[in-house]
Amino acid sequence: MARPESRHVCQACGATSARWEGRCHQCGAWGSLVETIVRPGVSARSPERASGDAARPRPLREVAPAPVGRMEIGAPEVDRVLGGGLVPGALILLGGEPGIGKSTLVLELAAGVLRSPDGRAVLYATGEESAEQVHLRAARLGLLEGRAGADVQVLATPELETILEAADAIHPGLLIVDSVQTLTCPGLDGPAGSVGQVREAAARLGAWSHARGVPVVLVGHVTKDGTLAGPRTLEHLVDVVLQLEGDRYGPLRLLRSAKNRFGSTDEVGVLEMTGEGLRGVADPARAFLGEGLRDAPGVAVAAVLEGTRPLLVEVQALVAPAGIGVPRRTVAGLDANRLALLVAVLARRCGTNLAGHDLYASLTGGADVEEPALDLPLALALVSTHLDRPVPAGIVACGEVSLLGELRPVRGLERRLREAARLGFREAIVPVTEGIPAEVEGLVVRPVRTLADALGRVLPLRDGAAPPSRTAAGSLRDA
Repeated sequence: MARPESRHVCQACGATSARWEGRCHQCGAWGSLVETIVRPGVSARSPERASGDAARPRPLREVAPAPVGRMEIGAPEVDRVLGGGLVPGALILLGGEPGIGKSTLVLELAAGVLRSPDGRAVLYATGEESAEQVHLRAARLGLLEGRAGADVQVLATPELETILEAADAIHPGLLIVDSVQTLTCPGLDGPAGSVGQVREAAARLGAWSHARGVPVVLVGHVTKDGTLAGPRTLEHLVDVVLQLEGDRYGPLRLLRSAKNRFGSTDEVGVLEMTGEGLRGVADPARAFLGEGLRDAPGVAVAAVLEGTRPLLVEVQALVAPAGIGVPRRTVAGLDANRLALLVAVLARRCGTNLAGHDLYASLTGGADVEEPALDLPLALALVSTHLDRPVPAGIVACGEVSLLGELRPVRGLERRLREAARLGFREAIVPVTEGIPAEVEGLVVRPVRTLADALGRVLPLRDGAAPPSRTAAGSLRDA
């Protein structure tokens, strides 16, 4: 069989070159040449072209949807993020930092597939580890004694052709490739992990999975800034992109979906790393509430919404005198730009100047929240530690802060309030919203219009004092 021919194609203008060059000879772009296999084209009059109903345009109402039979894997948190389970023929990309638990998760996915009544054997192809290393991980997870020990077939090779040949021979119910950056394709001279190799491997595996109706899970590396490594086209080639996040030194993990052609991308799964592997958290809404001193200054509880799931997260802040130079702004789990915005709003609209201080803010449990509803509790935590006065116990808050110091409504407010009431909170500080109840299952709801009003209600200047106005000349610091 003749070796496939390859060319280096410019990703900017499409020009081709027989060898790699640092700069495209046609458009002048640097580093844009990617090695690509040249496949023979199909003539426009070729009989292989689609014909009949497949090539005839039809009205949208006449297109019958294809039935989607999902396969639940028995892990509710993972099934929730996938939209109900694995879809036959889906190509799934799982990314995460080193040591976060990607290999553990895919091995438990394999065991979950085999627990279903009609689950077929699973092929686990690894290019990073040896078969003995996979055996040791399975032993730690307790998977050797069950069906997984007999029906998970391990293949330690980076060669894509060998993996596809083994998959055609086994006819698995699930194919796992750990990782896509280690695969090598015949016909390409680039090293494993190069743009051409990763893109070609993903395209071949996608065509194989769609043709045979077998879901394929690809484990992917991430860059130092947390994004998936490899070409951007890799995310376009797959059907589902999953991200496993969290503090690798802590027990909690968050599973998010950045792309899902078969379901919503708003859901989040909360998992806990234990000695027996990743397990779903029984009460996710309580998972990110700290167990320390909640009555200490600089602590506030936020009611956030991840997809359709309300979560209560503890926000911690610290304000310290700045040394020489530019004050530090250090955050963990939240957006640093939102922190800078809140510092400006507090100084201009609420009379609290934090510009000359070092600011530190974080979320407990390794949570990572980008929702704007975190603004109000973060502002409460900042002012609380600045005044060295704790936020009263039993208060939960949520609300987006505008540049004018106003509080904007948030979505799913009633769900947040009901979850806070279930966890025993007694008072909620929320933006003014039409139709908001005065009380939810024993939780007193306090609607406020501005950030200054919220600070005056939670952290008043003195007993009976009015909340500070946007034109206040004094500072809360002088209270």
